[in-house]
Amino acid sequence: MPSKQTSRQIAVKIVTILRSEGYQALFAGGCVRDRILGRPAKDYDVVTDAHPKDVMRIFKHTIKVGAKFGVVMVMLHGQQIEVATFRTETDYADGRHPDKVQFATAREDASRRDFTINGMFFDPIDKQVFDYVRGRVDIEKRIIRTIGEPSRRFAEDYLRMLRAVRFSTQLDFAIEKKTWYQITHFANKITSISGERIAMEFESILTNPRRAEGGRMLWSSGLASAVFNGLKADQAEFGIGALARLPEKIDFPISLAALFAGCDQKLALKSCKVLRLSNAHTRHLTFLLKNREILLDDFLPLSQLKMLAHEPYFWDLYNLQKAIQNVKGESLSALTRVKKRALELKGKNLRPKALLDGHELIGLGTQPGPMVGLVSQEMYIAQLGEEIKTKPQAKKWVADFLQKHK
Repeated sequence: MPSKQTSRQIAVKIVTILRSEGYQALFAGGCVRDRILGRPAKDYDVVTDAHPKDVMRIFKHTIKVGAKFGVVMVMLHGQQIEVATFRTETDYADGRHPDKVQFATAREDASRRDFTINGMFFDPIDKQVFDYVRGRVDIEKRIIRTIGEPSRRFAEDYLRMLRAVRFSTQLDFAIEKKTWYQITHFANKITSISGERIAMEFESILTNPRRAEGGRMLWSSGLASAVFNGLKADQAEFGIGALARLPEKIDFPISLAALFAGCDQKLALKSCKVLRLSNAHTRHLTFLLKNREILLDDFLPLSQLKMLAHEPYFWDLYNLQKAIQNVKGESLSALTRVKKRALELKGKNLRPKALLDGHELIGLGTQPGPMVGLVSQEMYIAQLGEEIKTKPQAKKWVADFLQKHK
């Protein structure tokens, strides 16, 4: 069986086919930047002077993802590659999408892109870089700089401000002074961008190993305070310290929980609503915020520890609390003890089936209705705490409980 072709191989094939049809075709954007940096590319985008209708004619399987903007998704050998027509864009009324698009040359197309490091093209056939925006110079200088005037670039698309911080965080590049100044100038405009798009950029920044540097840029630029308008400077500083002390590989919810480590749960959850997080991320974040400090309890009941340890986010809670303790400069001894207890639970059934069901509880004299739920809950806590281990023990426990609560 032939091995599956890589996205790069598919992109080269698309370029080759377009060339054979008499069109110019090149790689564009991040894959060119990453090639120069010697980094593995995530995606391969193709640009061409072929119009969308011609791209759809040449390739059998296509999706019109943005044909009016000159963008077509080509599906080849089970993979999807974005193919865009060289274009210029004008009149961004909503601060995100152009009102007018005109097909253009490669040089003109480069001039409408966001940053110099992303504005280069590469010919994968002749191995030639086309750099109309001095992107290679800025890569050598390790600088994030807009193509043209930063005020114009950001006014066209406010999301570019977050992209600048993301690239700076991911590549360890400095943001050029004029570009940075305009980010601080336009920062309050970021709220005109959808919460989902903001969340995507925040996630890339705050889950990166250099997340603390990214967090500082988000705060000092005014972007974070615009998005999270309830977050105060001292809280942000504490949160950035917590971000710096998390493990290298983390999920988005724990990074948000760390950023809001100096805030109460209500403020944090209210602030994060703007991000329109998924239900899974919201549950994860709520668990972490709600259970802060609980692992510092030397007298944490075994039943409660089991319920916490059964949660898929337990070790995130541990790592978050450890980061908070380190920021505060406080002892880790209580946390270390609870970690030892949690590790001793490995291999045990942390959420076993209740020893008695509702019908059995009623048969033992429990009043039908809310009382059944109360007795069931209290009995299960005793079961998790290993106070009762068998059905006869559970029946005796219920009889004693009912006697006490007549």
